[in-house]
Amino acid sequence: MMNLPTFNTTWDLESLFKGGSQSNDFISYLHDTQLKVEQLNQMTLKWPLSFKVEDVSLLIEIINSMSTIIIKLEQANSFVGCLQAQNTADKEANLLRSRVTSLNTEFSKVVVKIDQLLGDIDEDTWKQVLKKSEIKELTYIVNEMRNQSKEKLSVEKEQLIQELSVDGYIGWEQLYDLLVSNVQIPYNDNGVEKVLSVGQASNKFSDSNRELRKEMYDKWEIAWGNQSDVFAETLNRLSGFRLSVYKERGWNNTLKEPLAINRMNKETLDTMWQVIAENKQPLVDYLNRKAKLLGLEKLSWYDLEAPLAKADSVMTYQEGAEFILKQFSQFGPQLTAFTKEAFEKQWIEAEDRPNKAPGGFCTGLPETNESRIFMTYSGTPSNLSTLAHELGHAFHSYAMKDVHPLNSDYAMNVAETASTFAEMIVADAALKQATNHDERLALLDDKLQRSVAMLMNIHSRFLFETAFYEERKHGYVSSEKLSTLMLNAQKEGYSDSLEDYHPLFWASKLHFFITDVPFYNFPYTFGYLFSLGIYANALEEGKEFEQKYIDLLKDTGSMTVEDLAMKHLSVDLTKKEFWEKAVNMATSDVEEFIKLTNK
Repeated sequence: MMNLPTFNTTWDLESLFKGGSQSNDFISYLHDTQLKVEQLNQMTLKWPLSFKVEDVSLLIEIINSMSTIIIKLEQANSFVGCLQAQNTADKEANLLRSRVTSLNTEFSKVVVKIDQLLGDIDEDTWKQVLKKSEIKELTYIVNEMRNQSKEKLSVEKEQLIQELSVDGYIGWEQLYDLLVSNVQIPYNDNGVEKVLSVGQASNKFSDSNRELRKEMYDKWEIAWGNQSDVFAETLNRLSGFRLSVYKERGWNNTLKEPLAINRMNKETLDTMWQVIAENKQPLVDYLNRKAKLLGLEKLSWYDLEAPLAKADSVMTYQEGAEFILKQFSQFGPQLTAFTKEAFEKQWIEAEDRPNKAPGGFCTGLPETNESRIFMTYSGTPSNLSTLAHELGHAFHSYAMKDVHPLNSDYAMNVAETASTFAEMIVADAALKQATNHDERLALLDDKLQRSVAMLMNIHSRFLFETAFYEERKHGYVSSEKLSTLMLNAQKEGYSDSLEDYHPLFWASKLHFFITDVPFYNFPYTFGYLFSLGIYANALEEGKEFEQKYIDLLKDTGSMTVEDLAMKHLSVDLTKKEFWEKAVNMATSDVEEFIKLTNK
């Protein structure tokens, strides 16, 4: 399809700031950003006691300043995040993280003040302000800021919360990251004793050797169990801080904040989970059939990613990159060209080596119109899916490059739409082009593993976190109780279809410890199912659909998900119909999987 160079498995951070965690350029950059935050704060002091339409020039000046700072802080956050992920032993990177966190907090304190100032503008004046051309395109965002101020405490109290969060709330999250960097898993590699990072160890769960998977799982549980009390302490303090803030604000529902962040109605969330709970049987059938294929009565947790195909299904990084590019080319030229650029310009860190953080992520760099993708690639179908997933995130940022900075802050649920959409392109196109039984089986299995993850694993996370917060309202929750809550949630989430579960999942899954987004779970499932609706349209329209897809992505930062779905898909997310169709699409491969394994 195209002549491709050999792609490097390590990313390029030097083009961003030379010197890594020792970069003088980055220190200067942070200093400049700090000055801009201080200047913005000075602008707010000019705000009149009674805002009139004639004062709109000051508001525009403030918005422009905010936009610049937002871009710079995202650039800084992303760079430091990359430094920490590529080498968990980089102590200088941890120090930089603390500095950037403080800078984020200073900016947040000013934004709290701006929100309040907007909230104080009388309704008639506000209607006139929204008619101004410079403000009109930001109507949704500035209204959101204005409404948020009415839901919160006084400026002084909200700023105090921000201040205390640096060494409290956010400090506990950073402690967790530090603890995880010290978790090591012993491993005997053909007689050679090694120590694996959690990222390397997790890749072993997709090994074809069940004894190895079981051995790795046992060691995994021991490693996390050895520090379970410390992780429990961390999780309790994080949630305790959050609940204390909610109580002060008069928020009784722990879902209020995550739903607001995701610009989503509770009715939509409830409908989605209800439909999923009612339609899990096909996935249970898949898990039971896979167990029989592996010679088991039931699967255990460490069997979920077990491969059914031969070892030749493993792809090198180069083969994986070329495979993804080929599949993306079936969808549209812009996605293909963008992805090729990401590989060629070394935006991806994929090397399998010690001291890397676990998991995968994509982070945007808006000032340079770039992204960086992090993962540990070992050639499994799951790795390939992760790579496609993160490239989908990166393309979302690319689609937003010309959108106003205040309109580009899209929520996690719609962020996951772009990523899972990219996964689907790769999975479906690969399935259609499979040349033999084993290859087709492996691809079907990988695709259904993803449906299990989104509709069962994520559901169990949501059930766990919901139960945990109810317990936490009444006091400290022990590590033993946390494991019990996790076990119960997994049994319900997986419809009790497994032999053994992962009670310490609450400790090993970093999503529970992230402070930016509480309930960092349901947005994945929403994004997955929402992307199925988009994908159905893409299949109907072919390459002509790509521009419509980009237009949808551009709107993700400036409307509710319900309005987004109605505008671009003409569907009502509060009704069962959309979700039933989406879940049926997610489980539609089960029938073929069972037929294929009957042969």
